[in-house]
This record gives sequence, C-alpha cells and structure tokens, in this order.
Amino acid sequence: MELRGKQKRFLRSQAHHLQPIFQIGKNGINDAVIIQIAEALEKRELIKINLLQNTDEIAEDVARILEEKTNCQVVQIIGRVLVLYKASSKEKYQRISKEVCSI
Repeated sequence: MELRGKQKRFLRSQAHHLQPIFQIGKNGINDAVIIQIAEALEKRELIKINLLQNTDEIAEDVARILEEKTNCQVVQIIGRVLVLYKASSKEKYQRISKEVCSI
C-alpha cells in the first residue's frame, strides 16, 4: 500500500516525539541490522534510524536498501535521520496502522 499525503503527515506527527532506536555507524548497514530493523518494525510499526557521523552511508541509499529488504516505507528523511513505517502483520501490534487506514 502506497501512503497518501495525509497518511504521511499523520505518521510524521506520530514520529516527531520518537527517539531513534537504531544507529548506523562505521560498519554500515548489514544483514544483522536489517533483521533487527524488520523485527522492530513488526512490533512498533513506526521507528526512527540515525546515521552517525562516522558512517560512509548516504541516507537516501540506506532508505532505498531498507525499503527493498524489509518491505517498509520511508515516511521522512531529515538530514541523517530516517523515519520508517510498516504495518504489522500481528493484530495486537496494529496500533498505528489502524489509524493510518482510517485516514
């Protein structure tokens, strides 16, 4: 499902108060990090990722890789911070996705 403008705006407002739960550093993005991000998206649906100063990764490239590997959607990229969204497949974790579908 492709997010519409109002849905992205809602997700950005929800993500505003979140702290980044993943930091990508000098080791870059690897399979272990991708697996952990996918698991976090399953439980939280909306997460922030921070790219540290010592990484060679570019935010847009990381966003594209994560979209392909985890099947998530990038809501926003501000500088070195990414906001990712993926609706949970388990109903008990579908707190945000129910609101997104109603918009």
